[in-house]
Amino acid sequence: MSEQKIKNMEEFAAKSGVSRPTVSKYFNDPGSVRKSTRDKIEAALKKFDFRPNLYAINQNRRLTKNIGIVVPYVADPFFGEMARIIERRIIDAGYSPSTFSSHGDLDREIEILDTLRSMRPAGVLLAPLGRASDRKVIAAFCNEVPTVLFDSNIEDVDASFVGSNNFQSVPLAVDYLCRTGEPPCFYEMPPINPNANKRRDAYIQAMESLGHTPQVVRVDGQGWGFEEIGYSQGLRLLANNDLPSRTVLCSNDRLAIGMLAAAYESGVRVGIADGCSLRIAGHDDHPFSRFTCPALTTVSQDYEAISARSVETLFDRIDGTIKVDSPRDTLFDGRLVMRASA
Repeated sequence: MSEQKIKNMEEFAAKSGVSRPTVSKYFNDPGSVRKSTRDKIEAALKKFDFRPNLYAINQNRRLTKNIGIVVPYVADPFFGEMARIIERRIIDAGYSPSTFSSHGDLDREIEILDTLRSMRPAGVLLAPLGRASDRKVIAAFCNEVPTVLFDSNIEDVDASFVGSNNFQSVPLAVDYLCRTGEPPCFYEMPPINPNANKRRDAYIQAMESLGHTPQVVRVDGQGWGFEEIGYSQGLRLLANNDLPSRTVLCSNDRLAIGMLAAAYESGVRVGIADGCSLRIAGHDDHPFSRFTCPALTTVSQDYEAISARSVETLFDRIDGTIKVDSPRDTLFDGRLVMRASA
């Protein structure tokens, strides 16, 4: 007699001591997992009162084993790293990933979604352009194909979202910078996805809660060339002495990297050592941020947790095990990374 009722595949995986993707792989094809793992799963099936949604699994078998991954700008090492981790998890689960970049272009994003439809994928992990996306097109796609959004959210579509909690991560940086020196201004360009606005709003709230006046520095620039925008506009601001604070919190690490280059070219020393007159911090823990000079203080997004939950949630959608009362959005907290730039 079974010990207890198991409600879904994620709970069964936890009870059986086997990863969620491996359990999904077993139910799709028992022979595709190692005998020792298969024995463990089958022992758990006898022990616990769990039967998978066979209808959903049979439907899934009629699909391809492809899973699409769509990022807005594959040349950005942040998205390159996210795609790499997600691809690895998909391969380990017995699926075949296909990665696409929309290159910051709306027409390209729509074209990719049309291509994915023709591939009949089991599911799609989509980091949309955000504000530039066609919401109706994405909503229609999500109604047809099991989809999980990551990094950038789009409201009112039938898809789960996994990303970072900007209203937790940005205040971490603001609080630290205020405690250790002059309160920061916030350096941003016109937002191209919802994260930018959320980070600005989180900065304003955090500054006000600490009794400081928010100072947002909006610079000109379009597209995904953040380093060039941070650099060229940083040169202008430094030359004209237009920064309202000698502590600068940048909306993302790529802007901060450009700002660091502008400070160096302007002869302004960045950091906390003697002789330094400017502090610069960013957000994301970009793969290159620890190799800048000086190394960049930032807030780290949890790459591993975001990618793992994105893949797990997609498999739940594919298997039909998403609960009606499951939260639509899953947000992970950031971690302050203190380096020499601030």
